[in-house]
Amino acid sequence: MNAFARNRVALAFGALLVAIVALCLLAPVYAHDVAHTGPNDNHITDTVNVGGRQVDVVSPTGVPIGPTWKARFLLGADSNGRDVAVRLLYGGRNSLEIGAIATAITMLLAIVLGTLAGYMRGLTDGVLSRLFDLVWAYPAVLLGVALGVALAVGGLDLGLFTLHSGSLLLPALVIGVVVFPYVAKPLRAQALSLREREFVDAARIMGYPPPLGSARIMVSEILPNLSSTIVVFAPLIVANAILLEAALSYLGAGVQAPSPSWGTMIADGTRLMPGAIHLVLVPGIMLVLTVLSVNVLADATRDALDPKATDRRSTGSAIGQRGRL
Repeated sequence: MNAFARNRVALAFGALLVAIVALCLLAPVYAHDVAHTGPNDNHITDTVNVGGRQVDVVSPTGVPIGPTWKARFLLGADSNGRDVAVRLLYGGRNSLEIGAIATAITMLLAIVLGTLAGYMRGLTDGVLSRLFDLVWAYPAVLLGVALGVALAVGGLDLGLFTLHSGSLLLPALVIGVVVFPYVAKPLRAQALSLREREFVDAARIMGYPPPLGSARIMVSEILPNLSSTIVVFAPLIVANAILLEAALSYLGAGVQAPSPSWGTMIADGTRLMPGAIHLVLVPGIMLVLTVLSVNVLADATRDALDPKATDRRSTGSAIGQRGRL
């Protein structure tokens, strides 16, 4: 952790990420006490004081007002007269929530199935590996769009519980299922290697009765040695889940209107470019900063947990430079 504490770039982006998350969590406070409007409140016929004169929130030609840099419509309005700053924070809450839930689903599926396939081998490994390959074979966005559109129309009824078409859990579930093989396959490969180690053989010799013996070995011997890999993968999956959610929402297969997300805000803004370019820039910049911050933290975490990775990258870079010379 000392290496992480010395990484000033990672600390700076970590502070930025904390600020973004805090602002998004405080969205109701900002909407109620500062902007005095909700994320779905329309103000098409309203006016706002800008520079001492009253300006239409949405002009007669349909172009919304740009940033006023005041409490009301700080970052402008959209085509329906909704406050962009309010929707940006509420959209961030939705995007971060989906990213976190999707990451939890991804890591749970990957840890359980990847460890099971790697340790058990044989028929279990064959079936689970083919499942990984089946999901892996489809591009994540295309598979996500297909599943997202199907579930957005009719929701999901599993008997014990039902997810309606507007639920944020639907895009989180879709992303979790689409992404999990990207983590499960490396965990399977590492579990295959670990099962041949001496400490695992020693655990088998202790005579744990099957099948509880295999489960106990996986939990007590294999999983602790996968922890560093899991910790490194988790923030990377968060970043990818947020990006994939934005892509699905942009294409209409993620968060459904009127609920805001950064992806839906970008999609709405593209229809009014270049007259209202702030509708694309504001959520786009927030999305880039969030994903960049998570990725920088993930790299710093990997370097702190595996210092040799930095040495390998440095050596590879030096070899590449010598090859070009």
